Amino acid sequence: MTCVAGQNNAITSAISTVSPGGIGVQARPLVQVRALYSYQGHNQDDLSFQKGDIMFVISGMSDAWWFARHSDTGMSGYIPSNYVCLNDGLPTSLDAWYDIGRREADRKLLLVGNPKGTYLIRPSSETQNYALSVRHYDSEKNMWVVKHYRIRILDNNGGFFISIRTTFPNIQDLINYYTVHPDGLCCRLSIPCPRAYRPPVQFRDFEINRDSITRIRKLGQGTFGEVYLAKWNGSVEVAVKMRLDPTDRSRFIEEARLMHAFHHPRIVQLLGVCTEPEDQPVYIITELMRKGALYDFLRTEEGHKLTLDDLIDIMAQIASGMSYLEEMNSVHRDLRAANILVDQDYSVKVSDFGLAKIISDDSHADPNTKFPIKWTAPEAALQHIFSIKSDVWSFGILMYEIVTYGGTPYPGMTTRQTVAEVEKGYRLPCPHTPEHPCPDDLYNLMRKCWDARPENRPTFRSLYDVFENWSTHTEAQYLDN
Repeated sequence: MTCVAGQNNAITSAISTVSPGGIGVQARPLVQVRALYSYQGHNQDDLSFQKGDIMFVISGMSDAWWFARHSDTGMSGYIPSNYVCLNDGLPTSLDAWYDIGRREADRKLLLVGNPKGTYLIRPSSETQNYALSVRHYDSEKNMWVVKHYRIRILDNNGGFFISIRTTFPNIQDLINYYTVHPDGLCCRLSIPCPRAYRPPVQFRDFEINRDSITRIRKLGQGTFGEVYLAKWNGSVEVAVKMRLDPTDRSRFIEEARLMHAFHHPRIVQLLGVCTEPEDQPVYIITELMRKGALYDFLRTEEGHKLTLDDLIDIMAQIASGMSYLEEMNSVHRDLRAANILVDQDYSVKVSDFGLAKIISDDSHADPNTKFPIKWTAPEAALQHIFSIKSDVWSFGILMYEIVTYGGTPYPGMTTRQTVAEVEKGYRLPCPHTPEHPCPDDLYNLMRKCWDARPENRPTFRSLYDVFENWSTHTEAQYLDN
């Protein structure tokens, strides 16, 4: 997540307290935000801006769009909220700030092209502390590594320090100091970690004009129909899911409305839909994930180069997205490698909510609904009872797919045999091989996901915490200065 992900509620709350002024009313200062990325407006009333520009938020239209005034030009218009962050002097407003965990920091900093000393500031696993993560070349190991340092807060005046012998009134001063003096760090800081990934901008309107979409080529077949590479307004590349069969049109649109309400870095963002005219196929327009389905990617030569640590990172990202669905009381029901998409920076996102629906508790599904048996929990396969815990079961099978680089679960068994054997207590064996190891701890985690009693299965939040703190390296999680 970028810093705005953790600030949407704060900014929206601040916007709601701004008084428009008037007789006897003193207007409060407008909320100031800074652009994380450049944006070229697509609508007449959009406000274009460059990275680093300062704007004042006048009012909030929705979670996705705010009405703002540019500090330099004085022009006003709508801005995408995920392209800005609060400019209030706090650590979360720094160029180097990322609202991510340690594993995600490693992935971003180790991207090819980042120079020695590339750094970022992030939340620490310790309450109220921060962490500094730095890219460094380890000459002994002959490889690039990431070093992590705790940034602690002074008790008396709120200052910051890595080493108690050198303290600073704010984190920007701390960064400035270590840019010149390594002073116990692995190296001097060079540049803030570049934001190579630019998040998708959700369309302001849920329903968009069909004529604004130009299909380019077919990418594949999804749960609800064909998937195409397309362009919106002739410039923005998107993915379009097209439903030809009108018999379940209402379900297709229901899926779209559900996805439209979700905003998370590990969930594929729905941008808009085309449902009119009714005699035409329904389009669901989402962000484009350029490397396609995880299932296909794992089976490629490129996918086979992934290390065990890379695979753990993929599991962590998926668990993060599913933890969000868990918080939203949503059930995916079709969680498998074919429904996880891979982007050009090798990040992954949960996709294809073909059978998902909001629930407040366990729900009974239509017995005629088709679902992938080999990934389905026993209570769902036999009694048609789905819950977030049945998704946890599916996640265990997904872990098996990942660690086997796209292997088929229950090889040689039919779906009927699979259901019968699983009901009797059979579980997939550990897929460990000399070429592709599967540590006992990882397999034991799969087994926990396959507990016969749903209430005994772990939560996605706890699974994410396990992966986030997982390390195949021997170095300590944090280094002392």
